[in-house]
Amino acid sequence: MSDLQAPLRPKRKWAWVDFFVQFRWIVVIFVVLPISFTIYFLTYLGDIRSEWKSYKQRQKEHDENVLKVIKRLKERNPSKDGLVCTARKPWIAVGMRNVDYKRARHFEVDLSAFRNVLEIDTQRKIARVEPLVNMGQITRVTCPLNLALAVVAEFDDLTVGGLINGYGIEGSSHIFGLFSDTVVAYEIVLANGQLVRATQDNEYSDLFYAIPWSQGTLGLLVAAEIKLIDIKEYMRLTYKPVVGNLKEIAQAYSDSFAPRFGGLDEPGAIPERVPEFVETMIYTPTEAVCMTGRYASKAEAKMKGNVINEVGWWFKPWFYQHAQKALKKGEFVEYIPTRQYYHRHTRSIYWEGKLILPFADQFWFRFLLGWLMPPKISLLKATQGEAIRNYYHDMHVIQDMLVPLYKVGDALEWVHHEMEVYPIWLCPHRLYKSPVKSMIYAEPGFEHQRRQGDTPYSQMYTDVGVYYAPGPVLRGEVFDGSEAVRRMENWLIENHGFQPQYAVSELSEKKFWTMFDAGHYDYCRRKYGAVGTFMSVYYKSKKGRKTEKEVKEAEQAIVEAPIAEVDEPVDY
Repeated sequence: MSDLQAPLRPKRKWAWVDFFVQFRWIVVIFVVLPISFTIYFLTYLGDIRSEWKSYKQRQKEHDENVLKVIKRLKERNPSKDGLVCTARKPWIAVGMRNVDYKRARHFEVDLSAFRNVLEIDTQRKIARVEPLVNMGQITRVTCPLNLALAVVAEFDDLTVGGLINGYGIEGSSHIFGLFSDTVVAYEIVLANGQLVRATQDNEYSDLFYAIPWSQGTLGLLVAAEIKLIDIKEYMRLTYKPVVGNLKEIAQAYSDSFAPRFGGLDEPGAIPERVPEFVETMIYTPTEAVCMTGRYASKAEAKMKGNVINEVGWWFKPWFYQHAQKALKKGEFVEYIPTRQYYHRHTRSIYWEGKLILPFADQFWFRFLLGWLMPPKISLLKATQGEAIRNYYHDMHVIQDMLVPLYKVGDALEWVHHEMEVYPIWLCPHRLYKSPVKSMIYAEPGFEHQRRQGDTPYSQMYTDVGVYYAPGPVLRGEVFDGSEAVRRMENWLIENHGFQPQYAVSELSEKKFWTMFDAGHYDYCRRKYGAVGTFMSVYYKSKKGRKTEKEVKEAEQAIVEAPIAEVDEPVDY
């Protein structure tokens, strides 16, 4: 796509819902922010209380809670009760898609007690945690030990269970892969109430490879063991401005972490020329800032002449705006406390905070009320109502496009032409070649092409994060958000890309299973009795209300389909 001229669009007529959206900040300031802060504080107290308990006590409570889950599942009458789902309220989920599947009749299992860090094994470098442990909670425990998860998703509220069953990425994913790639064991309660531990080399290895992206439709996750890595107290971050067209920006981004002469070929190694953290933010079609980081000791950070920036303070400029300064001042380096760096996008919700509270990035607001930020996404969803929710679906974009690294330039041009959303977030991640063909998988034959960033065992992908109001909406022009998402999904299918399921999807069932591979997932659903107990991942992700009738008909079709004679996971 060489023509970057966006199509001309007619002006959109003003509707009453525009008025409520424009002045929604009043509700956010006087209702959402105070309640959010209270919830954050109470949650923090609960986490501290949990940390005071011994690991032995936490394990005892965990075992008791697992027995409650098993008992609850065994109480279900398949002929009378609906499909199983958690008892969490639909609006609590951080994802943007509507959790409409819970509006149909369902059988609830309460997992709200599963929010403890069960063990930090400093010898094995493993964290064993329950599914509702969030990123803020676990970094508070591990960072003082100079340890961290290999992949720490940016938002404090993101939970281990959501990142495993769904999608999780961070600036270290070009080395370690997605969040689920760093898990070494899952503890799952199956449909029949059996508790199993799945690893990549035990009898449940097929289940181990099927869990990621399954949205909790194979069983109930009650604990996970996740890799820890050694870290240092600070992140040495380099901000490098890039000026050029979108293809040139894409190439500069690729060069920032994947040198064209190689450097990512050693399994488990981190070559010196490859940074430990990478992200790029594109502010206009011709301007971007590439950021690369590596861990640094306190002694290095405090050396004379080095600049330390504690971005975590409430009055500090929002991180994306701070990084943008590189476009004027040129390349610069600073040191950020590691835990503050991990959560650098939390306070501003990337740049979505600018839409929610248009003046929240101003110094006076940051200084006086910045300590209340961010509003909880779950409360924003709970207070928006049906009309505003539909407005955001049509007039707002929150999508991630996972595309091969060599197609990032094409993806950026497509987004500019179809959506005109800026800023855009770029974050690379490995897509590993696994023993089975899971729901997402690398391009066939990628290991022979050996394009920039690829290795014999992984293909380099990039998350193109598109979060904001499209240009046409900001100009008051007509914009069909649903149709734009459909075109985006078609583009991803054509280019071997993937759409994380937290986002609003317009995919039909046929196209959903064209984008994702159903083979191994369906095999595990049948083998472990999930069919008829848990809703399938498509119907859980599908936009709109799910009726019990259509879900049961879809489940019955799976039951009646011929079952492949497969004793071992299918290779690809």
